Amino acid sequence: MDAFINKLREHDLEHSDSLLRGKITTLQVNLGNLCNQSCVHCHIEASPDGKNIMSKEVINDILGFLSWHKMKTLDITGGAPEMNPNFEYFVEKARGLVDELIVRSNLTVLIGEKYKHFPEFFKKYNVHLICSMPCYLQQNVDSQRGINVFKKSIVALKILNELGFANKKGLLLDLVYNPVGAILPPSQEDLEKAYKKILNSEHGVNFNRLITITNVPIKRFKNYLESKGEYIKYRTLLKDSFNPEIIGNIMCRTYLSVAYDGKIYDCDFNQALGLSLKNNEGVCLTIKGLESDSIEGNEIILGEHCLSCMAGSGSSCQGVLTQEN
Repeated sequence: MDAFINKLREHDLEHSDSLLRGKITTLQVNLGNLCNQSCVHCHIEASPDGKNIMSKEVINDILGFLSWHKMKTLDITGGAPEMNPNFEYFVEKARGLVDELIVRSNLTVLIGEKYKHFPEFFKKYNVHLICSMPCYLQQNVDSQRGINVFKKSIVALKILNELGFANKKGLLLDLVYNPVGAILPPSQEDLEKAYKKILNSEHGVNFNRLITITNVPIKRFKNYLESKGEYIKYRTLLKDSFNPEIIGNIMCRTYLSVAYDGKIYDCDFNQALGLSLKNNEGVCLTIKGLESDSIEGNEIILGEHCLSCMAGSGSSCQGVLTQEN
């Protein structure tokens, strides 16, 4: 935490209200670490062997929370959230409780025999899809996410396009870029133009918006950087790229992250590190019976990994935090 706190102090931000939680507008739910891929950057170390799977009981606790507390957005992630056996139940019950329902998909899961009905399912429930596509070049995608992932992703995108995603009003399909190595994302605006040009001209694929996310050096990505001898270099890059102007826009002020077991966190990265929210007695808080205003104004749990969200143009689950020129 010292590196992040020191950066705040350099800019006289240690007592800023921006480090306190505001009103929750987005509930992000991680359905577990079961996934059909094992990506090198994955901060929850998801894989086909993932054992942390949210139960229907916890999902019902979340539905209860959403029934009592109006949220603008429900953001469902994983792992591959589609692989949770209660995923369809969750989407069906939750859709009418929020203005926007996001599902974060890795795309390749959608062409598996067991899950190939999901594109139609997403259309039926007007799901906003945010899908992993770390590059428009096959070599870079496959190096990060696995052999043939790029080709499978293109197949899935074409299926979604044929159903109207990215081509019809209200059927949103966004893509997510993660850098392959120890670098910050380039300009989100410029990269989106390149993505759209190449994916359309070479593969006939369309999408709405590109989201760039800075990789957080924890868990599997930290191990990857250390194996390449680049961890110290990347950590230094994050510190040197600290941008104090985005402190008021960091997503943990208005997001609440729910883990597979119902425990709550300031963000998905704190969840990966086990930095759960607790009551005055030190007991971990859960979504069951939670009153949203009871955590408003609480201090956000900070760590060195928070430098990732504050570097360059900033990073969040919805992309950059500054207006690019």
